[in-house]
Amino acid sequence: MNDFSKPQIIEEGDTKIFVFNHKISEKGPGTKHSLPFYNSSMELNRDLSVLVVQWLVNTFEKTLNILDGLGASGIRGIRFANEVEGDFFVTINDWSEEAYKLIKKNIKAKEFENVIASNENLNLLLSKEKYHYIDVDPFGSPVYFADSAIRSIKNNGIISFTATDTATLCGVYPKVCLRRYGSIPHYSYLMKEIGIRILLAFIAREAAKHDKGIFPIISYASDHYFRTYIEVKNGIKHANNSISKVSLVNSSKFYDLQDKDDSIGPLWVGKIQNKNIILKIRSILSNKKMGTKNILWNLLDLLEEESNAPAFFYTSDIIASRLKLSPPKMKAIFSELTKAGYDVYRTHFSPTGFKTEAPLKKIETAFK
Repeated sequence: MNDFSKPQIIEEGDTKIFVFNHKISEKGPGTKHSLPFYNSSMELNRDLSVLVVQWLVNTFEKTLNILDGLGASGIRGIRFANEVEGDFFVTINDWSEEAYKLIKKNIKAKEFENVIASNENLNLLLSKEKYHYIDVDPFGSPVYFADSAIRSIKNNGIISFTATDTATLCGVYPKVCLRRYGSIPHYSYLMKEIGIRILLAFIAREAAKHDKGIFPIISYASDHYFRTYIEVKNGIKHANNSISKVSLVNSSKFYDLQDKDDSIGPLWVGKIQNKNIILKIRSILSNKKMGTKNILWNLLDLLEEESNAPAFFYTSDIIASRLKLSPPKMKAIFSELTKAGYDVYRTHFSPTGFKTEAPLKKIETAFK
């Protein structure tokens, strides 16, 4: 039987590290614990962050300053140091004294020369330093760190935010969402995409306060969390461009809410994926050892396809139910819409979901 009070060596990606492995289930967010937290279900999250940092290091012709802001065991920052090739410096921070000790233990075990441990309040640390990449992966909402991260990020740098308060963003707790993100959510088949677009709208507004604009690179929903990687550019032009992509959306726009007249948002209505960067990240994946490699490959394939698609999606189940028909196979829907001259795209938000700019009548005809 494992003694969860003592650190154990685990292997993730191409890295062995000491962690307090006190989470029993492989899924879900886990629970708070007095010891530094390691969540095995976030491996895909960390795998993708390694790929994004590798792409960023490849892109910049300078030494990069990288921050793992809420390090816990330090596994993300240690993996950056061990698995990313190039010229960069990593700071792994956590306010917990126990986490700080564990992070130092892991750095010492690897004898890294380009990694330091930090034991500060993240907002305070972000007020002191500037970074090319900032990872904010909290237990809950990232809103408490967004302003500081945006002020701290260098021009053309990347911030990645994780949000595990998905129930709030998906409309289960609308008052909390309004307080926390300044948006009205909606609990429906579209709730995950709406939730991510609420998160991006919030970040865009925070950035605009500092005359900065955001450019989403990758945004996805997986298991119990939302994750977004955004490039931040300095300048009023970029701030105005971002704000132009934030607006309220009327619920009548959505298939199952045609008879409603509710305002949802403000939402980010621009692109949430960058196809060119996703292609480069996928090529990097080919040469990396990743525990979630196959899952990640399929996810990036969907995100690449989704990068060309319009905002919001339909699901075959809901359309078929409204038309009182059995849902046709996705292949048949795609074939009918393509023959009618419309582009149609898969979406990672739902296995029965698809995106298209075809008129509603053409979509319903494809079901008959």
